[in-house]
Amino acid sequence: MVTILTKLFIKNSDQTSDAKVRQAYGILCGAVGICLNILLFLGKFLAGTISNSISITADAFNNLSDAGSSFVTLVGFKLAGAKPDIGHPFGHGRMEYLSGLVVSGAIIIMAFELVKTSLEKIIHPQEVEYSGLALVILAVSICVKLYMCSYNRRIGRKLDSAAMRATAMDSLSDSIATFVVLIAAIVAKYTGWMIDGYCGVLVGLFIFYAGISAARETINPLLGQPPEPEYVSQIESLVMSHKEVCGIHDLIVHDYGPGRRMISLHAEVPAEGDIIKLHDAVDNIEGELRRKLHCDAVIHMDPIVTSDEGILRLKEQVADIVRGIDKAITIHDFRAVTGPTHTNLIFDVVVPFQFYLEDDALVRAIQEQVWQKLGQNHFCVIQVDKAYVGGEKHRKNV
Repeated sequence: MVTILTKLFIKNSDQTSDAKVRQAYGILCGAVGICLNILLFLGKFLAGTISNSISITADAFNNLSDAGSSFVTLVGFKLAGAKPDIGHPFGHGRMEYLSGLVVSGAIIIMAFELVKTSLEKIIHPQEVEYSGLALVILAVSICVKLYMCSYNRRIGRKLDSAAMRATAMDSLSDSIATFVVLIAAIVAKYTGWMIDGYCGVLVGLFIFYAGISAARETINPLLGQPPEPEYVSQIESLVMSHKEVCGIHDLIVHDYGPGRRMISLHAEVPAEGDIIKLHDAVDNIEGELRRKLHCDAVIHMDPIVTSDEGILRLKEQVADIVRGIDKAITIHDFRAVTGPTHTNLIFDVVVPFQFYLEDDALVRAIQEQVWQKLGQNHFCVIQVDKAYVGGEKHRKNV
Protein backbone atom coordinates (compact mmCIF):
# COMPACT_ATOMS: atom_id res chain seq x y z
CA MET A 1 0.00 0.00 0.00
CA VAL A 2 2.72 2.48 0.97
CA THR A 3 4.65 1.66 -2.20
CA ILE A 4 1.59 2.48 -4.30
CA LEU A 5 0.98 5.72 -2.38
CA THR A 6 4.65 6.64 -2.80
CA LYS A 7 4.37 6.35 -6.59
CA LEU A 8 1.15 8.37 -6.59
CA PHE A 9 2.08 11.24 -4.28
CA ILE A 10 5.90 11.58 -4.19
CA LYS A 11 7.64 12.93 -7.26
CA ASN A 12 11.27 11.87 -7.80
CA SER A 13 10.95 9.45 -4.90
CA ASP A 14 14.44 8.06 -5.48
CA GLN A 15 16.10 11.43 -4.77
CA THR A 16 16.12 10.90 -1.01
CA SER A 17 18.81 13.52 -0.40
CA ASP A 18 16.35 16.21 -1.53
CA ALA A 19 14.74 17.92 1.48
CA LYS A 20 11.32 18.08 -0.22
CA VAL A 21 11.38 14.36 -1.02
CA ARG A 22 12.29 13.52 2.60
CA GLN A 23 9.48 15.77 3.78
CA ALA A 24 7.00 14.03 1.48
CA TYR A 25 8.04 10.59 2.75
CA GLY A 26 7.68 11.72 6.36
CA ILE A 27 4.23 13.22 5.79
CA LEU A 28 3.02 10.15 3.89
CA CYS A 29 4.25 7.65 6.49
CA GLY A 30 2.89 9.80 9.30
CA ALA A 31 -0.56 10.02 7.69
CA VAL A 32 -0.70 6.26 7.06
CA GLY A 33 0.43 5.61 10.64
CA ILE A 34 -2.28 7.87 12.08
CA CYS A 35 -5.04 6.12 10.11
CA LEU A 36 -3.90 2.57 10.89
CA ASN A 37 -3.30 3.26 14.59
CA ILE A 38 -6.72 4.87 15.06
CA LEU A 39 -8.37 1.82 13.44
CA LEU A 40 -6.37 -0.48 15.72
CA PHE A 41 -7.32 1.58 18.78
CA LEU A 42 -11.02 1.33 17.98
CA GLY A 43 -10.84 -2.44 17.39
CA LYS A 44 -8.80 -3.21 20.53
CA PHE A 45 -10.84 -0.88 22.72
CA LEU A 46 -13.95 -2.73 21.64
CA ALA A 47 -12.27 -6.09 22.33
CA GLY A 48 -10.98 -4.94 25.72
CA THR A 49 -14.38 -3.61 26.75
CA ILE A 50 -16.15 -6.80 25.77
CA SER A 51 -13.64 -9.08 27.51
CA ASN A 52 -12.90 -6.81 30.51
CA SER A 53 -9.16 -7.25 29.79
CA ILE A 54 -6.74 -4.65 31.15
CA SER A 55 -3.95 -5.82 28.86
CA ILE A 56 -6.08 -5.47 25.71
CA THR A 57 -7.42 -2.08 26.80
CA ALA A 58 -3.92 -0.88 27.66
CA ASP A 59 -2.71 -2.13 24.28
CA ALA A 60 -5.53 -0.18 22.64
CA PHE A 61 -4.44 3.08 24.29
CA ASN A 62 -0.89 2.25 23.29
CA ASN A 63 -2.09 2.34 19.68
CA LEU A 64 -3.82 5.66 20.35
CA SER A 65 -0.53 7.07 21.61
CA ASP A 66 1.11 5.65 18.47
CA ALA A 67 -1.32 7.71 16.40
CA GLY A 68 -0.09 10.74 18.32
CA SER A 69 3.49 9.67 17.69
CA SER A 70 2.77 9.37 13.97
CA PHE A 71 1.35 12.89 14.07
CA VAL A 72 4.54 14.10 15.77
CA THR A 73 6.63 12.39 13.07
CA LEU A 74 4.52 14.03 10.37
CA VAL A 75 4.93 17.47 11.94
CA GLY A 76 8.64 16.85 12.50
CA PHE A 77 9.27 16.09 8.82
CA LYS A 78 7.14 19.07 7.82
CA LEU A 79 9.18 21.44 10.01
CA ALA A 80 12.47 19.81 9.02
CA GLY A 81 11.77 20.64 5.37
CA ALA A 82 11.43 24.37 6.09
CA LYS A 83 13.97 26.59 4.34
CA PRO A 84 16.82 28.27 6.29
CA ASP A 85 15.98 31.66 7.73
CA ILE A 86 17.66 34.43 9.70
CA GLY A 87 17.17 32.65 13.01
CA HIS A 88 18.19 29.23 11.66
CA PRO A 89 20.75 29.75 8.87
CA PHE A 90 21.61 26.03 8.76
CA GLY A 91 17.99 24.98 8.23
CA HIS A 92 15.60 23.04 10.43
CA GLY A 93 16.75 19.48 9.68
CA ARG A 94 17.30 18.58 13.33
CA MET A 95 13.54 18.84 13.88
CA GLU A 96 13.47 15.32 12.44
CA TYR A 97 15.69 14.14 15.29
CA LEU A 98 13.56 16.01 17.83
CA SER A 99 10.39 14.38 16.52
CA GLY A 100 12.05 10.98 16.93
CA LEU A 101 12.96 11.92 20.50
CA VAL A 102 9.34 12.90 21.25
CA VAL A 103 8.16 9.55 19.85
CA SER A 104 10.67 7.79 22.10
CA GLY A 105 9.42 9.75 25.11
CA ALA A 106 5.84 8.77 24.33
CA ILE A 107 6.88 5.10 24.18
CA ILE A 108 8.57 5.33 27.60
CA ILE A 109 5.59 7.09 29.22
CA MET A 110 3.18 4.51 27.84
CA ALA A 111 5.39 1.70 29.14
CA PHE A 112 5.37 3.22 32.63
CA GLU A 113 1.59 3.59 32.65
CA LEU A 114 1.11 0.05 31.36
CA VAL A 115 3.34 -1.45 34.09
CA LYS A 116 1.54 0.61 36.73
CA THR A 117 -1.92 -0.48 35.56
CA SER A 118 -0.83 -4.11 35.22
CA LEU A 119 0.54 -4.20 38.78
CA GLU A 120 -2.81 -2.92 40.03
CA LYS A 121 -4.51 -5.73 38.08
CA ILE A 122 -2.19 -8.28 39.74
CA ILE A 123 -2.98 -6.91 43.20
CA HIS A 124 -6.72 -6.64 42.48
CA PRO A 125 -7.50 -9.33 39.86
CA GLN A 126 -10.73 -9.27 37.89
CA GLU A 127 -12.49 -11.95 35.89
CA VAL A 128 -11.61 -11.77 32.18
CA GLU A 129 -13.83 -13.22 29.47
CA TYR A 130 -12.26 -13.47 26.04
CA SER A 131 -14.43 -13.82 22.95
CA GLY A 132 -13.46 -15.13 19.54
CA LEU A 133 -13.86 -11.60 18.18
CA ALA A 134 -11.22 -10.30 20.63
CA LEU A 135 -8.75 -12.98 19.55
CA VAL A 136 -9.31 -12.19 15.86
CA ILE A 137 -8.82 -8.46 16.48
CA LEU A 138 -5.55 -9.14 18.31
CA ALA A 139 -4.27 -11.40 15.52
CA VAL A 140 -5.11 -8.82 12.86
CA SER A 141 -3.45 -6.12 14.95
CA ILE A 142 -0.20 -8.10 15.06
CA CYS A 143 -0.17 -8.42 11.27
CA VAL A 144 -0.89 -4.71 10.78
CA LYS A 145 1.87 -3.68 13.20
CA LEU A 146 4.40 -5.98 11.54
CA TYR A 147 3.51 -4.38 8.21
CA MET A 148 3.96 -0.89 9.71
CA CYS A 149 7.33 -1.94 11.13
CA SER A 150 8.37 -3.26 7.73
CA TYR A 151 7.58 -0.15 5.70
CA ASN A 152 8.87 2.27 8.35
CA ARG A 153 12.14 0.35 8.61
CA ARG A 154 12.50 0.14 4.83
CA ILE A 155 11.89 3.86 4.35
CA GLY A 156 14.05 4.65 7.40
CA ARG A 157 16.96 2.86 5.74
CA LYS A 158 16.23 4.57 2.43
CA LEU A 159 16.20 8.03 4.03
CA ASP A 160 18.77 7.22 6.74
CA SER A 161 16.19 8.63 9.17
CA ALA A 162 16.48 8.11 12.93
CA ALA A 163 12.86 9.24 13.36
CA MET A 164 11.57 6.60 10.94
CA ARG A 165 13.70 3.92 12.57
CA ALA A 166 12.28 4.93 15.97
CA THR A 167 8.76 4.60 14.55
CA ALA A 168 9.65 1.17 13.13
CA MET A 169 10.97 0.07 16.54
CA ASP A 170 7.74 1.32 18.12
CA SER A 171 5.67 -0.76 15.68
CA LEU A 172 7.79 -3.86 16.32
CA SER A 173 7.45 -3.49 20.09
CA ASP A 174 3.69 -3.08 19.65
CA SER A 175 3.43 -6.27 17.62
CA ILE A 176 5.37 -8.22 20.26
CA ALA A 177 3.30 -6.65 23.04
CA THR A 178 0.06 -7.59 21.30
CA PHE A 179 1.37 -11.11 20.73
CA VAL A 180 1.95 -11.45 24.49
CA VAL A 181 -1.59 -10.17 25.13
CA LEU A 182 -2.92 -12.69 22.61
CA ILE A 183 -1.10 -15.53 24.39
CA ALA A 184 -2.57 -14.37 27.71
CA ALA A 185 -6.03 -14.33 26.16
CA ILE A 186 -5.67 -17.85 24.74
CA VAL A 187 -4.30 -19.19 28.03
CA ALA A 188 -7.16 -17.58 29.99
CA LYS A 189 -9.80 -18.83 27.55
CA TYR A 190 -8.69 -22.47 27.50
CA THR A 191 -7.09 -22.98 30.94
CA GLY A 192 -8.73 -20.39 33.17
CA TRP A 193 -5.35 -19.05 34.33
CA MET A 194 -5.59 -15.29 34.82
CA ILE A 195 -2.13 -14.08 33.72
CA ASP A 196 -3.47 -10.85 32.22
CA GLY A 197 -1.71 -8.55 34.71
CA TYR A 198 1.61 -10.43 34.56
CA CYS A 199 1.63 -10.27 30.77
CA GLY A 200 0.87 -6.56 30.99
CA VAL A 201 4.00 -6.05 33.14
CA LEU A 202 6.14 -7.99 30.65
CA VAL A 203 4.72 -5.97 27.76
CA GLY A 204 5.37 -2.72 29.61
CA LEU A 205 8.98 -3.63 30.34
CA PHE A 206 9.60 -4.58 26.72
CA ILE A 207 8.05 -1.33 25.49
CA PHE A 208 10.22 0.60 27.97
CA TYR A 209 13.37 -1.03 26.57
CA ALA A 210 12.28 -0.23 23.01
CA GLY A 211 11.70 3.40 24.00
CA ILE A 212 15.15 3.73 25.55
CA SER A 213 16.76 2.20 22.44
CA ALA A 214 14.89 4.57 20.14
CA ALA A 215 15.76 7.57 22.33
CA ARG A 216 19.45 6.69 22.21
CA GLU A 217 19.39 6.69 18.41
CA THR A 218 17.83 10.16 18.24
CA ILE A 219 19.87 11.73 21.05
CA ASN A 220 23.26 10.77 19.59
CA PRO A 221 22.99 12.94 16.44
CA LEU A 222 21.65 15.83 18.53
CA LEU A 223 24.66 15.65 20.85
CA GLY A 224 27.07 15.19 17.95
CA GLN A 225 28.24 11.76 16.88
CA PRO A 226 31.02 10.72 14.48
CA PRO A 227 29.98 10.44 10.84
CA GLU A 228 29.61 7.06 9.19
CA PRO A 229 32.95 5.55 8.07
CA GLU A 230 31.54 5.15 4.55
CA TYR A 231 30.79 8.88 4.35
CA VAL A 232 34.27 9.77 5.60
CA SER A 233 35.79 7.41 3.02
CA GLN A 234 33.78 9.10 0.25
CA ILE A 235 35.08 12.52 1.28
CA GLU A 236 38.67 11.34 1.50
CA SER A 237 38.54 9.53 -1.84
CA LEU A 238 37.06 12.54 -3.62
CA VAL A 239 39.58 15.02 -2.22
CA MET A 240 42.58 12.75 -2.69
CA SER A 241 41.63 12.11 -6.34
CA HIS A 242 42.92 15.60 -7.16
CA LYS A 243 46.64 15.59 -7.97
CA GLU A 244 47.21 18.95 -6.25
CA VAL A 245 46.42 17.46 -2.82
CA CYS A 246 49.19 15.54 -1.04
CA GLY A 247 47.20 14.61 2.08
CA ILE A 248 44.27 15.60 4.27
CA HIS A 249 43.71 15.86 8.02
CA ASP A 250 41.53 17.60 10.63
CA LEU A 251 38.34 16.48 8.89
CA ILE A 252 35.24 17.54 10.84
CA VAL A 253 31.64 16.82 9.82
CA HIS A 254 28.87 19.00 11.24
CA ASP A 255 25.39 17.42 11.03
CA TYR A 256 22.45 19.85 10.97
CA GLY A 257 19.95 17.15 10.07
CA PRO A 258 19.67 14.54 7.32
CA GLY A 259 20.94 15.97 4.04
CA ARG A 260 22.29 19.10 5.77
CA ARG A 261 25.97 18.63 6.46
CA MET A 262 28.88 21.01 6.59
CA ILE A 263 32.46 19.76 6.54
CA SER A 264 35.84 21.35 7.14
CA LEU A 265 39.23 19.86 6.47
CA HIS A 266 42.88 20.72 5.94
CA ALA A 267 44.33 19.84 2.54
CA GLU A 268 48.10 19.52 2.28
CA VAL A 269 49.48 21.09 -0.90
CA PRO A 270 53.07 21.51 -2.16
CA ALA A 271 54.68 24.60 -0.65
CA GLU A 272 56.54 25.11 -3.95
CA GLY A 273 53.30 25.20 -6.00
CA ASP A 274 51.58 28.19 -7.61
CA ILE A 275 49.27 29.60 -4.91
CA ILE A 276 46.72 30.84 -7.47
CA LYS A 277 46.44 27.45 -9.17
CA LEU A 278 46.27 25.63 -5.84
CA HIS A 279 43.52 27.95 -4.60
CA ASP A 280 41.57 27.36 -7.80
CA ALA A 281 41.94 23.59 -7.35
CA VAL A 282 40.64 23.80 -3.78
CA ASP A 283 37.63 25.84 -4.96
CA ASN A 284 36.89 23.11 -7.50
CA ILE A 285 37.10 20.43 -4.80
CA GLU A 286 34.63 22.34 -2.61
CA GLY A 287 32.23 22.55 -5.55
CA GLU A 288 32.57 18.85 -6.31
CA LEU A 289 31.86 17.95 -2.69
CA ARG A 290 28.73 20.10 -2.83
CA ARG A 291 27.48 18.48 -6.04
CA LYS A 292 28.30 14.85 -5.31
CA LEU A 293 27.96 14.55 -1.52
CA HIS A 294 25.46 17.38 -0.93
CA CYS A 295 27.54 19.08 1.75
CA ASP A 296 29.00 22.57 2.12
CA ALA A 297 32.77 22.35 2.51
CA VAL A 298 35.43 24.70 3.85
CA ILE A 299 38.98 23.62 2.98
CA HIS A 300 42.09 25.11 4.56
CA MET A 301 45.29 24.80 2.54
CA ASP A 302 48.35 23.58 4.44
CA PRO A 303 51.59 24.09 2.46
CA ILE A 304 54.07 21.27 3.05
CA VAL A 305 57.63 20.82 1.83
CA THR A 306 57.82 18.14 -0.86
CA SER A 307 61.28 18.72 -2.39
CA ASP A 308 63.70 19.05 0.57
CA GLU A 309 65.14 15.60 1.17
CA GLY A 310 66.49 16.51 4.60
CA ILE A 311 63.12 17.68 5.94
CA LEU A 312 61.32 14.72 4.38
CA ARG A 313 63.77 12.35 6.06
CA LEU A 314 63.29 14.06 9.45
CA LYS A 315 59.52 13.90 8.99
CA GLU A 316 59.59 10.15 8.35
CA GLN A 317 61.86 9.57 11.35
CA VAL A 318 59.51 11.49 13.64
CA ALA A 319 56.50 9.63 12.17
CA ASP A 320 58.23 6.31 12.96
CA ILE A 321 58.89 7.46 16.54
CA VAL A 322 55.23 8.43 17.01
CA ARG A 323 53.99 5.15 15.51
CA GLY A 324 56.33 3.33 17.89
CA ILE A 325 54.46 4.86 20.84
CA ASP A 326 51.06 3.85 19.41
CA LYS A 327 49.99 3.02 15.86
CA ALA A 328 46.75 4.96 16.39
CA ILE A 329 48.69 8.27 16.46
CA THR A 330 49.53 10.21 13.28
CA ILE A 331 51.32 13.48 12.56
CA HIS A 332 50.80 16.32 10.11
CA ASP A 333 51.88 19.92 9.39
CA PHE A 334 55.54 18.98 9.91
CA ARG A 335 58.17 21.72 9.72
CA ALA A 336 61.81 21.86 10.74
CA VAL A 337 63.60 25.07 11.70
CA THR A 338 67.34 24.51 11.83
CA GLY A 339 69.68 26.83 13.74
CA PRO A 340 73.41 26.83 14.50
CA THR A 341 73.00 24.93 17.80
CA HIS A 342 69.67 23.10 17.60
CA THR A 343 66.69 22.14 15.41
CA ASN A 344 63.05 22.77 16.23
CA LEU A 345 60.64 20.12 14.97
CA ILE A 346 57.17 21.65 14.70
CA PHE A 347 54.20 19.37 14.04
CA ASP A 348 50.72 18.29 15.13
CA VAL A 349 49.82 14.85 16.46
CA VAL A 350 46.34 13.37 16.11
CA VAL A 351 45.22 11.07 18.93
CA PRO A 352 41.91 9.25 19.45
CA PHE A 353 39.55 10.26 22.24
CA GLN A 354 40.06 8.50 25.59
CA PHE A 355 43.71 7.80 24.74
CA TYR A 356 45.59 6.10 27.55
CA LEU A 357 48.12 8.97 27.85
CA GLU A 358 47.28 12.54 28.81
CA ASP A 359 48.33 15.16 26.26
CA ASP A 360 51.27 16.42 28.37
CA ALA A 361 52.48 12.88 29.01
CA LEU A 362 52.31 12.07 25.29
CA VAL A 363 54.30 15.19 24.38
CA ARG A 364 56.98 14.25 26.93
CA ALA A 365 57.13 10.68 25.61
CA ILE A 366 57.62 11.89 22.03
CA GLN A 367 60.30 14.39 23.09
CA GLU A 368 62.24 11.74 25.02
CA GLN A 369 62.14 9.35 22.06
CA VAL A 370 63.31 12.14 19.70
CA TRP A 371 66.27 12.91 22.02
CA GLN A 372 67.20 9.24 22.14
CA LYS A 373 67.01 8.62 18.40
CA LEU A 374 67.77 12.00 16.80
CA GLY A 375 69.94 13.68 19.40
CA GLN A 376 69.68 16.14 22.28
CA ASN A 377 69.81 19.10 19.88
CA HIS A 378 66.33 18.32 18.47
CA PHE A 379 63.41 19.98 20.25
CA CYS A 380 59.73 19.26 19.56
CA VAL A 381 56.99 21.90 19.37
CA ILE A 382 53.83 19.80 19.36
CA GLN A 383 50.12 20.62 19.02
CA VAL A 384 47.84 17.76 20.13
CA ASP A 385 44.67 17.32 18.02
CA LYS A 386 41.76 14.89 18.45
CA ALA A 387 40.54 12.44 15.80
CA TYR A 388 36.98 13.68 15.25
CA VAL A 389 36.15 11.13 12.54
CA GLY A 390 38.38 8.22 13.53
CA GLY A 391 40.76 6.30 11.37
CA GLU A 392 44.02 7.47 9.88
CA LYS A 393 44.45 10.34 7.46
CA HIS A 394 45.15 9.77 3.79
CA ARG A 395 48.42 10.83 2.24
CA LYS A 396 50.13 10.43 -1.08
CA ASN A 397 53.76 9.55 -1.45
CA VAL A 398 55.58 12.81 -2.17
